[in-house]
Amino acid sequence: MALTIEKAAGACGARVSGLDLGQPLGPDTVAAVRAAWLEHHVLIFPDQAIGDDDLERFTLSFGPFGHDPFFGSIPGHDHIAAVCRDADETSPLFAENFHSDWSFQEHPPQGTILRSVIIPPSGGDTVFANQHAAYAAMPDAFRQKIDDLRAIHSAKIPYAPGGSYGLADMAGRSMDIRPSEEALAEFTHPLVRSHPETGRPAVFSTLGYIIGIEGMPSEEAIPLLQEVQAWQIREEFLYRHEWAPDMVVMWDNRSVLHAATGGYEGHPRRLHRTTIGSG
Repeated sequence: MALTIEKAAGACGARVSGLDLGQPLGPDTVAAVRAAWLEHHVLIFPDQAIGDDDLERFTLSFGPFGHDPFFGSIPGHDHIAAVCRDADETSPLFAENFHSDWSFQEHPPQGTILRSVIIPPSGGDTVFANQHAAYAAMPDAFRQKIDDLRAIHSAKIPYAPGGSYGLADMAGRSMDIRPSEEALAEFTHPLVRSHPETGRPAVFSTLGYIIGIEGMPSEEAIPLLQEVQAWQIREEFLYRHEWAPDMVVMWDNRSVLHAATGGYEGHPRRLHRTTIGSG
């Protein structure tokens, strides 16, 4: 079957058919998938009844494994984390705020890949926000305010011992989150940066993993970041993804934000996640 790319109904995303991710992909196929990824930012691979070995092999087709500092790994697979929630779990929903995975690292990862393991009958959608589209539609005066700024990124708000996923949050949570002092580190990145492969500009990451603006007082920086965030997640920049069994989704952290949603109370949910490192 030939490789088929079908654009999703939203500001980004495309469904890919004609591949068996349970088998190694040749270099021409990898190149075609990567080109589609760069164009659509989020790729959906339905009907992929694969295992964790297959997930790892597919990930390595696009770069090295990234470093996942605050997640434990599943047994036998050091580079796979389980994004999970028990049916009766009452902990706050994980990752419900928009973000770009691990933007707080010195060298943030290219992308993230998830494969569905247990999918509830409804709910649990993932929402993506196209940051190329957000920047392209931004008024010139708004762009001029942010074009030359450098954002301060840190994991301290979620993953420090006293953070929202810190030590007090661990009881009753099924997901293996491991807060640590490593979360206090800070790195700066351009608030607007060119994609390293396509050269297209995008707003990179958002408030939460961004904690300030270099050289700007907090009382000025935070309102500006709130204004930027409100623009980043406008409805016209979004794609809402509905999960299904045997599905793999990969996204480009350099060009989209994403956020989890709930709505599956009383049902378990589990996905296995890998990170594509910076290369």
